[in-house]
Amino acid sequence: MSGLPNRRAVLEGAYAAAIAACKRPEAIIEALPPHPAGRVIVIAAGKGAVPMAQAVEAHWPDATGIAVTRTGYGSPLERIELVEASHPVPDAAGLAAAQRCLDLAASAGEGDLVLVLLSGGASALLAAPAAPLDLPAKQAVTRALVRSGASIDEINLVRRHLSRIKGGRLAVAAWPAAVLTLAVSDVVGDVPEDIGSGPTVGDAGTIADAKAVLARYGIAEPAGWSESVKPDDPKLARSRFAVVVRPDDALDAAAADLRARGYAPVMLEREATGDAREVARRHGATALRALEAGQRSALISGGELTVTVTGNGQGGPNQEYALALAREIAGVAGVAALAADTDGVDGNRDVAGAYVDGATLGALEAAGLDLDAVQADNDAGSALGKVGALFVPGPTQTNVNDLRIILVDP
Repeated sequence: MSGLPNRRAVLEGAYAAAIAACKRPEAIIEALPPHPAGRVIVIAAGKGAVPMAQAVEAHWPDATGIAVTRTGYGSPLERIELVEASHPVPDAAGLAAAQRCLDLAASAGEGDLVLVLLSGGASALLAAPAAPLDLPAKQAVTRALVRSGASIDEINLVRRHLSRIKGGRLAVAAWPAAVLTLAVSDVVGDVPEDIGSGPTVGDAGTIADAKAVLARYGIAEPAGWSESVKPDDPKLARSRFAVVVRPDDALDAAAADLRARGYAPVMLEREATGDAREVARRHGATALRALEAGQRSALISGGELTVTVTGNGQGGPNQEYALALAREIAGVAGVAALAADTDGVDGNRDVAGAYVDGATLGALEAAGLDLDAVQADNDAGSALGKVGALFVPGPTQTNVNDLRIILVDP
């Protein structure tokens, strides 16, 4: 891919700067209250659970509890128990961990502090289906939702109404102890009930709303519906919630890094939503206009795009975006891009996303690939892998949504 090695270094550097901005232990420490009179019980869940828990251990040596993270995202903890579980489809380890979290919360007394550390992925990692829904049925609903093209807020609305821990229930279990939730946001708008499906906050949504989501995407209703805790529930009176890291932190860090490298950062969309291919086409047209205008720039976007998986592929939105963008910028020498998820995982694959430039389409065609068939099968990742375009940074131990950068270099 012509000219890509230097541009890859630029894009990789900006991605690394974005990740570093989301893993600041001081952001956790600064948000902590004075030490409570009683115990500090830590319940950390998500892809950023381990570094968040490590920060608390360093600050409060007497803190104990549990940290539940995605398989492969663990690191040593001194006193807090570490559990690795499956994401995005829950497994038995996540089921057992969710029950352990509920038990720890229930053990708290009035003088104790239940410190909940939430980050992206917590919804799948804490699987506590409401009876009579069992784990296989919960897995089936999750798979159907992930492949349907539903947005993350729609998915989490359903999750909150099929759970014993989400939708405020963890805070209710901890009553009358004080509950403080510190969150690394991975959702558009930093909506508390959507971060980890809101285990410690009230939810105005209803079972009827959740059922409407399933109907919208043609997904069969399971058993096990349970109404979420409402915002005015008195057992939420001692529960506080604060977002300590936001997707904007990653976007702004990437922009600063790119500015230092000589590119004028342009924030296309901080909270992009919609179909990955449609957004790629729109962004590609913007990049070509910037190129024609002679603007050396970096077009940056965040948010979370969706893919409706109808084929046999895995349909990661960043890979789908990258392939669609490659078609838009085919043959253009002055454009290169990275589309990647900040957690290092795009869809169900241990691939963050992909790099593309004006030579990518030619390389794909030279490899004998039928791109229309590839897209129809939602198999962008396999195709991009054949030409060395995939981006695999490994576990990042954080998650603040997607990061897409298009370098325009006249």
